[in-house]
Amino acid sequence: MLQLWGKTQGMRARLVISGIIGLLSGFCCFFVMKKFHQGAADFGWAIHLAQRFFAGQNPYDAPYEQYPFTAGLFAMPFVHMRREIAAGVFFGVSSFLLALGMTGKGYFRLFVFLAYPYWVGLFAVQWSTVIMASAFFPLLLPVTMAKPQVGLPVFLTRLSRRGAVACLAVALSSLLLFPRWPRLWLGQMGYYQHFFAILILPGPLVLLALLRYRDRDAWLLVLTSLMPQRWFFDSFILWLIPKSRRGVLLTVGLSWCAGLWRAYHPPSSFHQVGRWIVLSTYLPMLAIVLFRERQEAFEPELARST
Repeated sequence: MLQLWGKTQGMRARLVISGIIGLLSGFCCFFVMKKFHQGAADFGWAIHLAQRFFAGQNPYDAPYEQYPFTAGLFAMPFVHMRREIAAGVFFGVSSFLLALGMTGKGYFRLFVFLAYPYWVGLFAVQWSTVIMASAFFPLLLPVTMAKPQVGLPVFLTRLSRRGAVACLAVALSSLLLFPRWPRLWLGQMGYYQHFFAILILPGPLVLLALLRYRDRDAWLLVLTSLMPQRWFFDSFILWLIPKSRRGVLLTVGLSWCAGLWRAYHPPSSFHQVGRWIVLSTYLPMLAIVLFRERQEAFEPELARST
């Protein structure tokens, strides 16, 4: 009885703390969008998909609409909101879910919210936060299909039976609603500017993670390096890797090296962005994978039972 009461109290504390993080991040996102007249920033493209669909128009009528129609499905509840409010609600809920998942193994993992890619993602209203949260909740796994180049590594390394069923249901729903979307979406890929971390020196060193091939975090690191990426926020999912207080704090601190460097030396190409991300994020994560204790590497994600 005491054990059950303790678990209930623990869950209440997690919900309260996660709720506070969600509210603060959501308000901060709303304030930034309103202050700088950004609408819903990148999330606006998902809303655009949903709006065009409801209007019976081609959702891919703009060259920079590069999201799959699955992103539009998740954006449908936000269509009638003011863009700034939609951005704040979306990012606040994303942060709440991530905080709830992270606190399943201790509150020290909340330091990931100080990582530079998280804050870049807040200013751009990105999907990486909610995709990272899906690693903890199987029924949330379909959000990995909203931005596949970020979601696929999480999908492949955190796949479960319930998650697979949920993803299949969303995929079939999208095809039933709009059968032509995969062809139209693929036609937009020529406009997507990107880099591959694995191809930017010293990016090939990431392959050393396969020395720990039994560790799914090693595969998360390698798969992410193989995905086309554009900006700093795409690497935020790599904070699923550190499981200790020291590992989280070390990688969070090093991530700001890229932020400080960017402030004084704006990047002139995506290749340059990629090199900074490799140095400030991929290599520290590689060190975590290679040198942490074996027991830590195979800890289960406790939040999956919630």
